[in-house]
Amino acid sequence: MAKIGWFRPHPRAIIPLDGFHVSRSLRRSDRKFGVRFDSEYERVMRACADREESWITEEFFAPYTHVFRSGKGHSSEAWIDGRLVGGVYGLALGRAFFAESMFHSVTDAGKVALWRLVEFLNERGYVLLDVQYLTPHLESLGAIEIPHSEYMDRLGSSL
Repeated sequence: MAKIGWFRPHPRAIIPLDGFHVSRSLRRSDRKFGVRFDSEYERVMRACADREESWITEEFFAPYTHVFRSGKGHSSEAWIDGRLVGGVYGLALGRAFFAESMFHSVTDAGKVALWRLVEFLNERGYVLLDVQYLTPHLESLGAIEIPHSEYMDRLGSSL
């Protein structure tokens, strides 16, 4: 089985679980999606990998599927008419969730999956949602960068 490395960007991006930004248009868009958790973890991974450039290679599927089967991998999935159209997957350790990647094939599907994941994590007492890198897309949803020392403090308390 392949080893999975842990990349530690400085600074680190997180989405504060009390700071996810839900726009009016996302609230309207939400109505067309059904959301499920953990029903198609590997399909979400493969959809995230299905782009021109991706760090998710074939060697990742076996270890991440193993992590899912052990109860530490989770996915949030957006569906329309029985079709998987968006999702996010990652790993949960302690009260921290490490979002690995997100995809959408229908506008706002990935955002809705992430929004519902944030609600899911809040309901279960999670304190850290790690998204690794700050992108304009994630920043529009409330992601922020924090210094390495603050990240390590938050990580330590969440584990």
